[in-house]
Amino acid sequence: MNMTPSSSATPGSDERPPTGAPLETADQQMKGPLLLVAVTAIYVFVQVLALNVYPLDAWTQRIMHMAGGLALGAIIYSATERHHGPLQGGARAIGILTLFLALATGIAFALADKAALDVAGMNPFSWTLALAILITIPATWVSGGHGLQRLPDFSLGILSLITGWYLVSYLGMLQFRAGAFPTTTDAVVAASVIAILLEITRRTTGMAMVIIASVFILYAFVGPWMPGILQHEGYDLARLITYLMTDNGVLGPTLGVSATYLILFIVFAAFLQASGAGDYFVRLAFAVAGQKRGGPAKVAVLASGLMGTINGSSAGNVVSTGAFTIPLMKKVGYKPTVAGAIEAAASSGGQILPPIMGAGAFIMADITGIPYTEIVLAATIPGILYFLSVYFMVDLEAAKTAMRGVPSDQLPDRAKLLKQVYLFAPILILIICLISGYSVIRAGTLSGISVIAVSWLGGTPMGPKRIFHALALAGHMAIPLIAVCATAGIVVGVISITGVGLRFSSILLSFADTSLLLALLFAMFVSIILGMGMPTTAAYAVAAAVIAPGLVQMGLDLLVAHFFVFFFAVMSAITPPVALAAYAGAAISGANSMATGVQAFKIGISAFLIPFIFCFNPALLMQGSIPEIGMAALTATIGIYFLSAATQGWLVTRLTILSRVLVFATSILLIMGGWETDLAGIVLALAIVLWKRQGSQIKTINFETKK
Repeated sequence: MNMTPSSSATPGSDERPPTGAPLETADQQMKGPLLLVAVTAIYVFVQVLALNVYPLDAWTQRIMHMAGGLALGAIIYSATERHHGPLQGGARAIGILTLFLALATGIAFALADKAALDVAGMNPFSWTLALAILITIPATWVSGGHGLQRLPDFSLGILSLITGWYLVSYLGMLQFRAGAFPTTTDAVVAASVIAILLEITRRTTGMAMVIIASVFILYAFVGPWMPGILQHEGYDLARLITYLMTDNGVLGPTLGVSATYLILFIVFAAFLQASGAGDYFVRLAFAVAGQKRGGPAKVAVLASGLMGTINGSSAGNVVSTGAFTIPLMKKVGYKPTVAGAIEAAASSGGQILPPIMGAGAFIMADITGIPYTEIVLAATIPGILYFLSVYFMVDLEAAKTAMRGVPSDQLPDRAKLLKQVYLFAPILILIICLISGYSVIRAGTLSGISVIAVSWLGGTPMGPKRIFHALALAGHMAIPLIAVCATAGIVVGVISITGVGLRFSSILLSFADTSLLLALLFAMFVSIILGMGMPTTAAYAVAAAVIAPGLVQMGLDLLVAHFFVFFFAVMSAITPPVALAAYAGAAISGANSMATGVQAFKIGISAFLIPFIFCFNPALLMQGSIPEIGMAALTATIGIYFLSAATQGWLVTRLTILSRVLVFATSILLIMGGWETDLAGIVLALAIVLWKRQGSQIKTINFETKK
C-alpha cells in the first residue's frame, strides 16, 4: 500500500496540482470507514499531546506507540493484495474464529491474575494468546481482502492492543523479571509481540528486514555450535525473547526515537504536504534548474534534496518526487535506466541533508548522546558534497550526450513561485528554534503549528478537516517506520546479549594495526551488507551496534565514527544487488531493476569517498578552525568534481584513457587532505582545465576552417 502522495498535474502547468492531493491519497490508502481514519488521526494526536502536555515514562510511551502502530498496521496494511483468498468459501468461518480467539484472549487477560484458573502452569491469558497468535497470523495469509474476510486482520489488531495492555499493566514486574527469570506468561506475551511485529514489518517493508531479524534470533540459539568469533554460550527461549522485550531490544533507543522525535517530524512532513509545500518544492526546483542542460535530472537532484530531508525513506522519496522527474527525464532523452538511477541517487541523499535528515540525526543523537544541533551542523558539508557529487555526474552526463533542458514555456512561472516563498517559513522556524536552544520536541511542535499558520496565507488553508486528514496521513506514514524501528531493536538486542558486536570491534582493531584505510574499507563493506534491503533507519541502528564501537576504539572521534556508519547505511539504498531506492526508481521508469541499481551506484560513486575524506580530515564535519574547514570543503568539492569527470569520461571535451587516469590522480590528491597534496592537486587541476579548454578551442577553429 503506497503511502506517497501523488498529483496528476504536470510541473509546467500554470495551475497548481490539486491542493488536496495528499489528503485524497490518504483516504484512498485507508480504504475503510471514516471511523478508521479518525482512529488513526487520534492515535497520532494523542502522541503529540503526550510529548508536549502529558509526558509519560519512557517504557509506557514506547509500548503505547508500538502497540497502537501495530494494531493500525494490521488493519490498514492487508496481509494480501488478493481480492479473493484461496479459502474464500471458509473465509467467514476463519474470520469469526479468529475474532472469537482475540476476544477470548482479552477476557482471559482480565482473569489472568487469579491463580485458581491456572492450567498446567499457564493462566488462561497465556494459552488463549498463544493459540490466537498461532491461528490468526496464518489466517490473514489465506483470507481474502474485503468484508468478513478481513476479520483476521482486525483480530490481529485487537491482539496487538491486548499484548500492549499486558506490557503496560505489569510494567514494574516485567522490568524486574525480563531476561532473568521470566514467567511463562511473560514469555508467551513476548513471543506474541515479536510474531506480530515481524508480520507487520513484512506487510509494510517486505521480507528483507524480517529475514535479517529471524537470522539474528536463530543465531542467539545456535551460538554454541558456531565457529570462531561467532561462537557464544547460547540462550534459552524464555530468557531471550523476554530480554528482547526490554529497553535493550524492541523497546530500546530506536523505538524510543520513533516514539518521540520521529512521530513529531512525520506530522511535520504530513502538514507540509497538506499545506502544498511539498508540491511547491518540486515546482521551485523545476523553475530553477529545468531549463539547463539535462534539466529534469537536475530538478530531481534539487527536489529530492528538499523533500528527502523530511522523508524518512529513500524509496518513499523516489516515489514522491520521481513521479514528476522520471517521466520528464525520459522525455528529454535520458534512458529509463539512467532516469530511475538519477532519482534514486538523489533521493537517498536527502537523509544526509540538514536540518531533519530523515530519521538518522535523531537516532544518532540518542545513541551517542551528542546534541542534535551538533549532528546537524556536522552534516552540513557532507550533505552538500553528496548532492554536488550527484549534480556533477548528472551535468557531465548531460554535456557528454548533448542533453537538452525543458523548454521555458513548459516551466512554472517564477514570479508566482516567488509569491509563495513563505512556504519555506516553517523550515526556517525549525532551524531558528534549534539554533536558539529549544528542545527538538518543542522546535518540531512550533514548526508544525507554523505550517498551519502559513497555509492560511495561500490557497490551501488548513482548517479542522484538513488537519484531521493530515494527522491520518501522518499515521499512515508512521506505521512502517514504527515496525522497522521495533524490529531493528531485535537485531540490536541479539548483538548486545551475544556480544558479537565486541567481536567485530576486535576484527576492526586487528585491521587497524595494519592500515586504518583497510579497517575503514572493512567497516564500509560490513555497513553496506548489513543495510542491504533495509530502510536507512534500521540499517544505521544495526551498523551502529556492530561497527561504530570498533571505529571508536580505533581512535576515531565518536561523531566521525557514527557519521561514517550512517553515511554507508544511506548508500546501501543504491548499492546492488539489493538497492531499495533504485528498485523504486526502476518501477517508475520501467527499466530493469538490477541495471538501474548498477547505474545508481555509478552515479553515486563519488559520494562513496566522502566518509573516507572526513575520517582523515574531520574539518569537513566542522571540527577545526574556519580556514581549515573552508579549505577542506573547497578541495573536497574540486576533488569530487574531478572524480566525477574521470568516471564520466568528460571534462570540457571527451577524455582519453590517459586523460581519465590523470584526472583521477588529480582528484585523489585533492581528496587526501594535507596542504602539500592540496597544492599539488590544485595546480594539476588548473593545468588540466587549461589544456582541455585549449584543445576544445583548437577543434572548434579547425571545424570552422573546414567549413
